[in-house]
Amino acid sequence: MSIIRTSFGLKNLISEELERDYKSPLVERMKAGGNRLTLGDLEFRLAEEFGFCYGVDKAVDFAYETLRKFPGKRIFITDEIIHNPRVNLRLRALGIEFLNGKYAEGKTIEEVMPEDVVLIPAFGSSLSGLEKLKARGCTLVDTTCGSVVHVWKRVEKYARDGFTSLIHGKFKHEETIATSSQVTQFPGGVFIIVRDKEQAGIVCRYITSGGDKNKFLEEFRGALSERFSPDTHLERIGCANQTTMLSSESLEIAGMIRDALRAKHGDEALEAHFRSFDTICSATQDRQDAALKLAQSNADLILVIGGFNSSNTEHLAEISSHFKPSYHIEDAGDIISVRQIRHQPVGRHERVAHQEWLPEGPAVIGLTAGASTPNRVIEDVMNRIRNLRV
Repeated sequence: MSIIRTSFGLKNLISEELERDYKSPLVERMKAGGNRLTLGDLEFRLAEEFGFCYGVDKAVDFAYETLRKFPGKRIFITDEIIHNPRVNLRLRALGIEFLNGKYAEGKTIEEVMPEDVVLIPAFGSSLSGLEKLKARGCTLVDTTCGSVVHVWKRVEKYARDGFTSLIHGKFKHEETIATSSQVTQFPGGVFIIVRDKEQAGIVCRYITSGGDKNKFLEEFRGALSERFSPDTHLERIGCANQTTMLSSESLEIAGMIRDALRAKHGDEALEAHFRSFDTICSATQDRQDAALKLAQSNADLILVIGGFNSSNTEHLAEISSHFKPSYHIEDAGDIISVRQIRHQPVGRHERVAHQEWLPEGPAVIGLTAGASTPNRVIEDVMNRIRNLRV
């Protein structure tokens, strides 16, 4: 069994294929021309930062290189490599088999043989999942994003130093599952996952005033390490976060926890009870800042393009929705006509149809995309609107 974490050096062999599958000459021309394109009475305006980030580029490149490096071998991936349907479906079409998730077709880890190759997605893998793969004796190709690994190192240090890791994230998200598992490798390591400020408030009130232990445990069912007790494990807390969460909310949550611990233990003892480091990745932050700037411009509406299960895309839509009519769509297929669009509203998990989304006459359409969205998908959206309207 071997774990490979560096490129095979085959980028020159896969560059044309990547260009065809994911790149967009139209988007590149727009970037070279001030991120704007005028078609008839419509102006398309791209956010200053959008789409594939470094970590996603690395993961996708590594997957394509793996196909070239191991011709004739069975190649598996544990789950979605990133949260974008076009990318995952393309990998499946190229012959990579998914072991879990909606793209799986029945194969399991128990069927993996020593001669097989297994990709670990950009989100990483839980320690228990990794141990199962190691036991199969296969070759592992690890595409875990460096920003995710940075968070792992932070929570590992919390655990070593006897601090509970409070992780702002979604407890069913692959990245947060992997991150929380890093804590449990240390004796006595514990974690709690909070999804938002409301749940953080519940933690803060327990810190300062105590409460009903059973009710607390029920609130955080599935989001706690085994044997977690709020009576003992909320004394020393280190804050971290899923890298794709809304940065401002993560910082607010850390501030709430700090203030609660200060109220209980006093200023002089705070350092012994509280730690926090901003672990939002820079690419996520850049895209959130750019989405905010775009939403505050004179755009008439914002289209946010990306997978509906993509956390970072959801947060771009949330930011934009505070300022302009904003529609989170997965791809061009969600644009039904110039009158009707299918989108996922902020805070919901199903698509709805919306009428009269595109103004009549001249309009400025702002465009941004999650970190796992290929530029080709952005081009498809613009072409769809152009063909319907221009």
